[in-house]
Amino acid sequence: MSSAVDEYLTGLSRALPGPRRRKADLLAEARDHLTDATEALEADGLDHRQAEREAVADFGALDDVVPGYRAELAVSQSRRTAMLLFLVLILQPIVWQENAWSWNQDPVQESALNDFLQTLVRSIGMVSIAGAVLAVIGAGVGMRYPIIRDRISRVTAQFAIVSSAVISAIGVGMASTSTRPGTLLDYAVVSSFVVLPLLVVGLQAGRCLRLARA
Repeated sequence: MSSAVDEYLTGLSRALPGPRRRKADLLAEARDHLTDATEALEADGLDHRQAEREAVADFGALDDVVPGYRAELAVSQSRRTAMLLFLVLILQPIVWQENAWSWNQDPVQESALNDFLQTLVRSIGMVSIAGAVLAVIGAGVGMRYPIIRDRISRVTAQFAIVSSAVISAIGVGMASTSTRPGTLLDYAVVSSFVVLPLLVVGLQAGRCLRLARA
C-alpha cells in the first residue's frame, strides 16, 4: 500500500509539466520536506501513517500548491528557451555569410526585395540575440525583482515565438527571391539550418507559454 506522502507526490508530479530535471529537483525538495515533517510529528507521538497524513495536510492541497510549482517550472523553461534561441541565432552568421549561398551572392540582376530582406534579417537577428541574452539574465538575477519574475516567462515565450517565425519567414523569402540558380539547394539550407532549429525554439517557447498561463 502506498503511503500518503507517495500518493501526494504522485499527484503533484502528474500536475507538473515542464523541464524534467528541474521538476525532479522540485519533487525531491517536496519529498524531503514531507519526510522531515513526518519525522517531527512522529517525535511528537503520532504513529507513522497519521504523521504522514498530517504532514501532507500541512504542506497544502494540490490546487493551492501546484500554481507555485508551475510558475517555478515556467521560469526554468523560459531560461532554456532563451538560451536555445541565443545558440541558434549566434550560429546564423555561418548561414547568412555573404556569397556563401546563391541567395546572398552578387545577383544576376538587381532584386530590391532580396536586398531588403538581407538587411532586415541582420537587424532582426541582432535584436533577437540581444533579447535572448536579456531573457537569460532576467530568468537568473532578474528573479530578485517581482516585476520581472511575474512576467519573464510569458514575455520570453512570446518573444521567442515571434523571432523564430519572422526569421524563418525571411529566410524562406530570401531563398525565394534569389536571382541566381540553385533554388532547391537554397530551400534545403534554409530548412536545415534556419527553419528547423527555430521550429524547435518555437516548440520550447510554446511549452513555456502554456506553463506561464497555467
